[in-house]
Amino acid sequence: MDLKDIVSISGKPGLYKILAQGKNNIFVESLTEKKRFPAYASDKISSLQDISIYTLDDDLKLTDVYELMFKNLEGKNALSHKENPQKLREYLLTIIPTYDSERVYDSDVKKLFQWYNILQKLGLLQIKEEKVVEEKVVEKKATKPKAKAKSSSKSSTKKSSVSKKA
Repeated sequence: MDLKDIVSISGKPGLYKILAQGKNNIFVESLTEKKRFPAYASDKISSLQDISIYTLDDDLKLTDVYELMFKNLEGKNALSHKENPQKLREYLLTIIPTYDSERVYDSDVKKLFQWYNILQKLGLLQIKEEKVVEEKVVEKKATKPKAKAKSSSKSSTKKSSVSKKA
């Protein structure tokens, strides 16, 4: 789940994808409406990859929360952000039992669910699941050559023992 190019702009609803960067602004496109416009340095712009949720232990990155939600929901839509905030909080507790309910406001929980549903609808959450599988396959392939490297190191010790005899 690569969300570094997906941003939230304070005062504007929804999520945006970064298209290009200018001298004093960035050009973004709405994920839902596909409208393009410049966002200036005076706008408060937050990358979803940089956002975290307060927990009783350490803060939990939004990407990790969305991965947990995706696995828990089996890739389906979450509750609507228009549901009762208490119902949303109860569901969030099933996913993240250690989230700090005092520091996470109702508006934050609503955004969490709204953004999840937008990203899920556009298929941006499924990409990470596929990459995780691909990474595991790559890791397995990478471990096999390491085993061969160990056998080649034995042959180098044999050569050194031969040179010692001479």
